Amino acid sequence: MTPQEKTLLHVTRRHFYSQCFVGLGGIALGGLMGGRGFGAAAGPDLRDPLVPRAPHFAPKVKRVVYLFMAGAPSQFETWLWRPELRKLDGQPTPDSFLDGKRFAFMERFTKERPKLLGPQRDFRQHGQSGTWVSEVFPHMASIVDDLALVHTLRTENFNHAPAKLVFNTGSTRFGRPSMGSWITYGLGSESRNLPAFVVLRSGEQNLMGGVNIWGSGFLPTTFQGVEFLRSADPIPNLSSPPGYSTGRQSDRVNAIRELNLARLAEVGDPEISTRIASYELAHRMQTSGPELMDLSTESQATLDLYGAVPGESNFANNCLVARRLLERGTRFVQLYHTGWDHHGNRVNNLAEKLDEVSLAVDRASAALVTDLKQRGLLDDTLVIWGGEFGRTPMGEIQELPGRNHHVENFPIWFAGGGIKAGQTIGGVDELGFFITKDPIEVHDVQATILHLLGLDHTKLTFRHQGRDFRLTDVGGRVIEKLLA
Repeated sequence: MTPQEKTLLHVTRRHFYSQCFVGLGGIALGGLMGGRGFGAAAGPDLRDPLVPRAPHFAPKVKRVVYLFMAGAPSQFETWLWRPELRKLDGQPTPDSFLDGKRFAFMERFTKERPKLLGPQRDFRQHGQSGTWVSEVFPHMASIVDDLALVHTLRTENFNHAPAKLVFNTGSTRFGRPSMGSWITYGLGSESRNLPAFVVLRSGEQNLMGGVNIWGSGFLPTTFQGVEFLRSADPIPNLSSPPGYSTGRQSDRVNAIRELNLARLAEVGDPEISTRIASYELAHRMQTSGPELMDLSTESQATLDLYGAVPGESNFANNCLVARRLLERGTRFVQLYHTGWDHHGNRVNNLAEKLDEVSLAVDRASAALVTDLKQRGLLDDTLVIWGGEFGRTPMGEIQELPGRNHHVENFPIWFAGGGIKAGQTIGGVDELGFFITKDPIEVHDVQATILHLLGLDHTKLTFRHQGRDFRLTDVGGRVIEKLLA
């Protein structure tokens, strides 16, 4: 008996048909290949999870960039002018502000009753809309007529990590898909050479919540955000080793692809499709990635607009990279900038630390809106700016001025396609503690973002553990006042 005959004795009929490309395995593979292999009829590429998909209805925007101010900016020093609070600076906090309420670092409030803290910066009105803006944002003040400012966003959790999770995944629990993952799952990718969902980070402090806030959760991992790092090699493992030729690299990728296709035909695991798509995207990005990150090709006028410096790692450079991603087909870009957790200690305070972080983001945030508008991209791009919660009107008893976490109301602004610009939504009491008109929930923001992309948030679902999950859980309503 030959060695081949001995091998065949140990191959079952099931294995033979699953591994034989003229049998059931080949039939399955042909179906999965769609219009891209083995003479199959034209049709969608079902093995590619990032193939573009039609929205539920006509969208107002094609792409989103979310500027997330991690740490929670104080509304009283940025977007909410409360002159009455300044008049009452140093006065005892009313009982109604504290009774039955819970705050982070509660022991600081129970040890000694906190006093009201007046705004630590001056405000002026700007634009035809007459929007009040703090002196820390001179550049964003110049674009207020392009913005829709919401004062009455509220949330439930006053700790940073779970509050970030709610904004990014719709839940305080780890393991849920992020908003960018849901959008990529619903719409696919318009770019063949870059990720559909990209994350950029800046700031000197840690980002609480970490990679969970841009993960894919129980969705296939191909939908998770791809982080571009702050280093000389911003896209990990993209460069080939020295002496590794392009031809050799292509042969390796093709061989791995064929092995993965054979395994996909055998077991039908969707994660194998993810693996195939990841390998092929990474191979294409070896060309597109370095070109994307090379800011030296931008004009000096553009670099000056953002305050960007090629080769540096900061929020300004990230905003310019974000614009380059958007115009190259990336659908969702999320920028995180830390340093907004101003409690009043030497590391975080409303004195010099507020000026530092404001200076880092003000110019580039305004430049991104201006640049998109000049290039004709703002009409079908949504820009969002905000943090995970707000700050209390009473101060904290520490070395320097600071405020505690506040979930009752805080600001967020929107610009771009489908947005009614030049307006302010929501009412807050004269001391800035309670909402008096138009409360907005986090799930409302998520529902509105999906709506502008042409997605019905109640229909964008994924069955997991016997239940249909969605980004907005069982809540969410489109913010009609925000829409043009």
